Amino acid sequence: MAYNFITAEEAAEMITNGTTLGLSGFTAPGNPKAILEAVAHKAEREHAEGRDFKVNIFTGASTNDHVDGILSRNNAVNMRAPYQNTPDLRKRINCHDAHYFDRHLSEMAQETRYGFYGDTDVAVIEAAAISEEGEVLLGCGLGNIPTYAPRAKHIFIELNEALPQSLLGMHDIYLPLDPPHRREIPIYAPNDRIGRPTLKIDPAKVRGIVRTNELDGVKAFTKPDAVSEKIGANVVKFLVSEYQKGRIPKEFLPLQSSVGNVANAVLNYLCMDKELPNFMMYTEVVQDSVLELLRTGKCKFASTCSMTFSNEVESQLFADLDFFHDKILMRPAEISNNPEVIRRLGVIAMNTALEADIFGCVNSTHVLGTRMMNGIGGSGDFTRNAYISIFSCPSVTKEGLISNIVPMVAHPDHSEHSVDILITDQGIADLRAKDPLQRAHEIIENCAHPDYRPILKDYLKLSKGGQTPATLNAAFAFHTEFANSGDMRKVDFSKFA
Repeated sequence: MAYNFITAEEAAEMITNGTTLGLSGFTAPGNPKAILEAVAHKAEREHAEGRDFKVNIFTGASTNDHVDGILSRNNAVNMRAPYQNTPDLRKRINCHDAHYFDRHLSEMAQETRYGFYGDTDVAVIEAAAISEEGEVLLGCGLGNIPTYAPRAKHIFIELNEALPQSLLGMHDIYLPLDPPHRREIPIYAPNDRIGRPTLKIDPAKVRGIVRTNELDGVKAFTKPDAVSEKIGANVVKFLVSEYQKGRIPKEFLPLQSSVGNVANAVLNYLCMDKELPNFMMYTEVVQDSVLELLRTGKCKFASTCSMTFSNEVESQLFADLDFFHDKILMRPAEISNNPEVIRRLGVIAMNTALEADIFGCVNSTHVLGTRMMNGIGGSGDFTRNAYISIFSCPSVTKEGLISNIVPMVAHPDHSEHSVDILITDQGIADLRAKDPLQRAHEIIENCAHPDYRPILKDYLKLSKGGQTPATLNAAFAFHTEFANSGDMRKVDFSKFA
């Protein structure tokens, strides 16, 4: 079939107010880079002429400035799911200019197929290649496009000439059957391939192809600071200890890691460690440090949903793709984050927290309980189903004005039932086989900053009994004190006695 090559602006003209868009990609990689920018400029013109113009955006995870950023600056986002991390969109969400549905990443595809979110009007797919028969070679991020594309009424393709054709074979596109017909997902090791290397679409749905030529635009992580270095060292210290005690099998187990400076520090320490055996990863995102792990052989294989590499490292990947081709495999989000597979493989999950409380509950989404930061992402998928679930965070932020260890988290995303290990720059708290009071002492002594340990102990003294020694009228005193004075250290629990 002969496709129609069009401009991004021509594609945008076919997208109207209220359109629901399903986008390829997972984090910045694989996301469209031209059409959504043109849609944002259309929104700007429509608003200037007094007309409403907003679209609904469904993705695999976060996007980039080409999508969430510019659309938000032009107030063009009505509904957004399942995850975001763009400052401009965050502002819109927190003032209710945009409706954000924060969802576990593993659940989005199935719920879309079941019609929970209505029709998918248009799918926008970044591709390295497309055949006349509708075989699409995707880019460096997969996400939920294997679900969005078949459901979409219309499809636009962004043919990105910066993507090498040799990516062929690095995707494993597999869709599970839906209940009540579902069967096991036949992944028994991270490097098992079970699906197709390309995405099959209906060529008749393709309204146009837009040519682009641009890398994913991921910024390189800054060098880990002293706090991140301490956290990274503590995570690896814990893993080594567990391995030496025989609580991790001698073959080791697959690792999952979140994204960010702390996660990058952890992976850097893993790269340097000589005591742990070489391992595989079963994760949702691989970042710059993973490429070095693969290059050295410390990581033997990485199953992921996205290669979230900075432009510099992405260029290195493409230049040496023959070496990395059989060491990385990209899967749809509902497979990379699938609870069944995570549990079967015994994945060790390593995620980050905004704050944790002394009983082991974690807030990973809301600053001071009310303002959305990014979203839950895939942390819940892995945390609840992991062989060991590790959360890490700095003990304090804002030069000690905020304690990230609090009496009670202001927004509970992960309960104490799911969190095994809590790690900060101060140390390691093993919460396994401990009751709430024991967990509280463990966390205060090992994870809280020394400035806050006496204050947190004062909170525990308020307890009037019960299995969980919480004092409800004082539980959020850290948060209210910061709101009032800007310094959590000024909390005086004597007034609650």
